[in-house]
Amino acid sequence: MNFEELVEKDWSFLESDNPSSKEHDKKIDQIISAANIAEDSKVLVSIGSEEFVDRLVDSSPCQLLLVVHESILSLACIKERHDKVKCWQGELIFVPEKWAPLDVVFLYFLPALPFKLDDVFKTLSSRCSPGARVVISHLQGRRALEQQRQQYPDIVVSDLPEKMKLEKVASDHSFRLKDFVDDSSLYLAVLEFKE
Repeated sequence: MNFEELVEKDWSFLESDNPSSKEHDKKIDQIISAANIAEDSKVLVSIGSEEFVDRLVDSSPCQLLLVVHESILSLACIKERHDKVKCWQGELIFVPEKWAPLDVVFLYFLPALPFKLDDVFKTLSSRCSPGARVVISHLQGRRALEQQRQQYPDIVVSDLPEKMKLEKVASDHSFRLKDFVDDSSLYLAVLEFKE
């Protein structure tokens, strides 16, 4: 590997400007509780912020917590604080099957994935257990996402899916939309896998 070609993108915008605000914490808790994590759950977080992973570790004991991220620096910071968390650098659709079947998948920042929604759900359908939950979220909603896209066009490469499109793509891969919130301050979609 040629290390001169390795470029680390700036992912700091995923972290909150005010991480201790009660409203911010309440939204993170809402996202985590939507997953119904049990102690024997296998959980994957794709492109999660460090604060989200911290809160997840503190609030939801599980059998396996795997964090997938493009940034080796973000993964190193997570691993430094949480030794038992598994970390894998790369893209969601290339995650090895050795951690399957997954019971919960958090797509914490879906617009950073450089793949079509159909490809994401195709991969998830081959990695999820029956009844698994996929939780797609953005803590600040569409308006903030648009600002992030303008500031970080090399990272924010797509939009959050509209409800109709999400339902269509999900159903094509045996997922059913269970809950959907799309307002100015939060995007949250909860889907369930039905084999």
